Amino acid sequence: MAAVLELADVSVQRGQATLLNAVSWSVDESDRWVILGPNGAGKTTLIQVCSAQIHPSGGVAGILGEVLGTTDVFELRPRIGLTSVAIAERIPRDERVGDIVVSASYAVIGRWREHYDELDHDRALGLLIEVGADHLVDRTFGTLSEGERKRVQIARALMTDPELLILDEPAAGLDLGGREDLVSTLSTLAQDASSPATVLVSHHVEEIPPGFTHAMLMRQGAVVAQGPVAEVMTAEILSETFAMPLVLGHAHGRYTARRASRRYRL
Repeated sequence: MAAVLELADVSVQRGQATLLNAVSWSVDESDRWVILGPNGAGKTTLIQVCSAQIHPSGGVAGILGEVLGTTDVFELRPRIGLTSVAIAERIPRDERVGDIVVSASYAVIGRWREHYDELDHDRALGLLIEVGADHLVDRTFGTLSEGERKRVQIARALMTDPELLILDEPAAGLDLGGREDLVSTLSTLAQDASSPATVLVSHHVEEIPPGFTHAMLMRQGAVVAQGPVAEVMTAEILSETFAMPLVLGHAHGRYTARRASRRYRL
């Protein structure tokens, strides 16, 4: 199985601050990873490296068979589907949903004078159907709920048939219903053998969709643990990651976590 991501001792420094500290990690084509950790753990910085948005200060970052620093990132980035708050903030609020998705073909945000053929529009609509958002195709982005916006962004990220899909905190800002809808959508994508290798960033174990195969837990720019979900998602590792005693529950493919009471502290 070919590795779509292969990091060896990757570090990122900004001034005197170490944002990532010697992270080594490998993601294969069929993997679905979740990255968990508290604020400041280095998750976003890691995603910026993996999506070719920034270069590491040290170590080697291999992405889709290319090595950062030796390849043209403008040719590499279109091979990566990415959703993030930063991208969402750049989408014009008066942009039609169908255009938001189809314009990913040209790697632009905000449709201008590009020409798309019928196959492009058919693919965009098919992806909106896949994420349960086809009824929104003629709506404008500014009229959508937060949950609807997340679905549209995922469809857009899939438009170029990426080899790697990176979802940076896709459930941020969602209410309970919106989160559950999104988790269900991501679970369906994860269990589809034709879906690309996927990396999901989250703060919460409740947002891990069934079907995700691996987990990495991070703290203070370093890896606490990584591996198959069933091996890594333990109360002991989670407690170390978030620096507090936690009780972890697991039922019907979903996780829950809460702080341990004083009586039952680990």
